Amino acid sequence: MCGISGFIDYKQNSSADLLKEMNSSLHHRGPDDNGYKLFSTQKAQVGISHTRLSIIDLTSTGNQPMQYENFWIVFNGEIYNFKEIRIELENLGYKFVSSSDTEVILIAYKQWGLDLVNRLLGMFAIAIFDEQKNELICIRDRGGIKPFFYYWNDGLFLFASELKAFHCHPNFKKEINTNAIASFVQLGYIPAPFCIFKSCQKLLPGHYLVFKINNGEVNIKKYWDVSDAYLKPKLNISFAEAKEETEKMLSSAFEYRMISDVPVGVFLSGGYDSACLTAILQKNRSKPLQTFTIGVSDNTLNEAPYAKAIAKHLGTEHFEYMCSQKDALDIVVDLPTYFDEPFGDSSAIPTLMVSKQTKKKVKVALSADGGDEVFAGYNRYDYIVKQGSLLQSTPAALRKTAHLILKNNPFKNLFIGEENFKHNQKILKIEDLLRDPSTKNIARNLNVLFADEELKNLFVGGAESLKMEYDDTNVKLESLSPLSYAMLMDYKTYLQNDILQKVDRCSMSQSLESREPYLDHRLVELVAQLPDEFKYHKGVKKHILKEITHQYIPKELLDRPKMGFSIPLAAWLRNELRPLVETYFNPSIITSQGVFNPKYISSLYSNFIKGETGLEQRVWRILMFQMWHHKWMN
Repeated sequence: MCGISGFIDYKQNSSADLLKEMNSSLHHRGPDDNGYKLFSTQKAQVGISHTRLSIIDLTSTGNQPMQYENFWIVFNGEIYNFKEIRIELENLGYKFVSSSDTEVILIAYKQWGLDLVNRLLGMFAIAIFDEQKNELICIRDRGGIKPFFYYWNDGLFLFASELKAFHCHPNFKKEINTNAIASFVQLGYIPAPFCIFKSCQKLLPGHYLVFKINNGEVNIKKYWDVSDAYLKPKLNISFAEAKEETEKMLSSAFEYRMISDVPVGVFLSGGYDSACLTAILQKNRSKPLQTFTIGVSDNTLNEAPYAKAIAKHLGTEHFEYMCSQKDALDIVVDLPTYFDEPFGDSSAIPTLMVSKQTKKKVKVALSADGGDEVFAGYNRYDYIVKQGSLLQSTPAALRKTAHLILKNNPFKNLFIGEENFKHNQKILKIEDLLRDPSTKNIARNLNVLFADEELKNLFVGGAESLKMEYDDTNVKLESLSPLSYAMLMDYKTYLQNDILQKVDRCSMSQSLESREPYLDHRLVELVAQLPDEFKYHKGVKKHILKEITHQYIPKELLDRPKMGFSIPLAAWLRNELRPLVETYFNPSIITSQGVFNPKYISSLYSNFIKGETGLEQRVWRILMFQMWHHKWMN
């Protein structure tokens, strides 16, 4: 795991010192070694740099940038099947000087070109400079586990694992995309390929980018899309057969993620996903796995006792850390440093804490992210399957009449306005669902905090949310069942833009590599093709995963309501964090920025402090933007 950065500068105003500075800004991602290489071509300066977290091949032969003939590479991630690919290449006559996966990628590119992506099993953000063709090739993994930002404006192309590297370049223009802010307050993140800044984007998962330096041409191509798996016919298979095949694939995915030359641990939350991961790995080992969990003082949010009981049952070497309120609150002021693009998921706080504690024992940790999206675990799937079908079965004429009555109700203004946020949100969402009860609209509606109409009051100059996966006009997707469609959208939106971004920034801030076995693309493709009832069976979510897990762990240790990984946000914002909120919600600061409507912000905060429920996420997201703005724009 590492950090990568670089540039193509047609005006040739860059330097080796500048490249070093960009590289240094990512030191936390790889403190074990750093390197850089500057090239001068007829058209432009080209720079690539790398900070290394040594996981495979701990010797200097694994350092980067790495060269093979006319190819140079900087690479962030892990290729779990690199040994198999290496054997294939050795059989073709290639010789290796290291035992690293990086060298395998480089020589595989020499042999197969961009077709190599179809052979790679892992997580990766790759940049390869071809000196002979004068091209930069950038590749991002299928799941979007590893980040890749790029900027292209006024003769300057930048790329990096994190945006903070761009701020080191004097010609990087920090122009905010207001519509990106609108998406952020609605979703809690800015959806790929968009970014908070204009002229800046994220390379989409399952895509590669080829930059032809001789003519400035940029070509982006998709090589993998999870939608293809969902659109295939469902497998004609019994539940028993599906269970057997799924467990085999889980075992393969999990074991691949244990490949390392340094100690590996497992994040154990106490839920089904991490319990299944731990159980399957532990069953084939005589030595106990090291498992890690973090607890909070609020018992309604604390899964630590359940994790401890599961660890005891499985016989792991378990480490439990209690998240003190002071430690957690101290992290809040540093969030904009870790998240250099506005990020609104407050569970980043416990994620940072467990990463910090885990790094004291191991250098790599397996995480169980993706289980909810792959196996249908979210509570909202109940609504989509049950209430969604009820809404869709309501006669169109009746829905239209109800929509018009609600939309034109003369008493509506008593509830909708700048001082009735909760009623505002509910009424606007009901209106929207009556207007369009499609699965596509229901899925989007359930994931949006601020309704589109509310953005008019929130922003001074108006703003519209960015187009994203829910706006895909692929009619084939509409043929999917409501459950499959919702899972697909969660995989392509919430998982990639929120969960994976959170885990990457939090773990890498502590120089800890986090691996995601549930996002093995072979597993994702298999489960996508299983019948819906294998995943959601008579109201039971994650049915097949639970049945597999119950073979190793008693049901009574696991069967309880979903808790999540969260903090007592409302209480903190009204008490301990109140001075911080009042500082950043100061009307003079809001006015000077020219983004949000000061009157709206004041009313929102006033209602929240008075005790109106359901507003804490709105306050938190606006606070996170304000703090980000202060850190990166002032």
